[in-house]
Amino acid sequence: MKAVIAGLVLGACVSAQAENQAVVLGDPANPPSDKSKFKIFLLIGQSNMAGRAPITPEDSQSDPRVLVLNKMDKWYCQGEPIHFDKPPACGVGPGFTFAKLLADQEPGITVGLVPCAYGGTTVEQWSPNSMETLFYKPFNLYNNAIRRTRIALESGTLSGILWHQGESDAAQLDKLQQAEKSGKVDPSLAPYAVPYATRLAKLVAQLRTDLNAPAVPFVAGEIRIPLSFNSQINLIPASIPNSAVVSIKGLHGNNGLHFDNAEQKEIARRYLTEYLKLQQKLTSPRN
Repeated sequence: MKAVIAGLVLGACVSAQAENQAVVLGDPANPPSDKSKFKIFLLIGQSNMAGRAPITPEDSQSDPRVLVLNKMDKWYCQGEPIHFDKPPACGVGPGFTFAKLLADQEPGITVGLVPCAYGGTTVEQWSPNSMETLFYKPFNLYNNAIRRTRIALESGTLSGILWHQGESDAAQLDKLQQAEKSGKVDPSLAPYAVPYATRLAKLVAQLRTDLNAPAVPFVAGEIRIPLSFNSQINLIPASIPNSAVVSIKGLHGNNGLHFDNAEQKEIARRYLTEYLKLQQKLTSPRN
């Protein structure tokens, strides 16, 4: 009987998505009444978290176990794309697949996604003090993420923060190194002299404080361009408590900046693996 009901809900969501494609994806949805059964995940970073992989018909199908806080700050049952940072380019990222896989692992829960990633951004642009509002006016990226996550937490429990970013910081670091070689001083590049993991640790600490979640799992991912920057990304677990890094070993099919559809889904599996390890540590008797 439960399978029949789930099928009916899924069918309704998919039907509504097809009808409303031009305006908004999916269908309005109500979160579960039990907040402990509604696991909230904040998705932040840049384009590989937002998703740039081509969308298949299967990807565009919703899942009744996964709700998305859309651009209007409303819970919707919808499929890909779940991000809306740069609409013409938005595609498949790791978040939606991660949510479905987690729902497979933990029957009875509903996963709530809060998509806030924005392509081409640096850690500095994610600072609480950033003056850039991009398209979230009057909010900067950080304050918008906090605002949206707090809306989500009215209905659920924050279970994790998924971060995929680094390409833009690597580019800025390269500019800094080139400037130093040429003897030219560019004050705007000064922050990138501080190690990436150190700057990110400050951001994550503030996120955890503002969301009243001091130990919430934080999972980051390696990048493909440039691969050399992963040496900095892999310092994250030593700099940020209760964090992990997802390896992209073997995911070099197109060697481009953005991961393709199959790679994003594999990355989602790896995010889930690392998240479950962190969750287990948090819930073990020793903690």
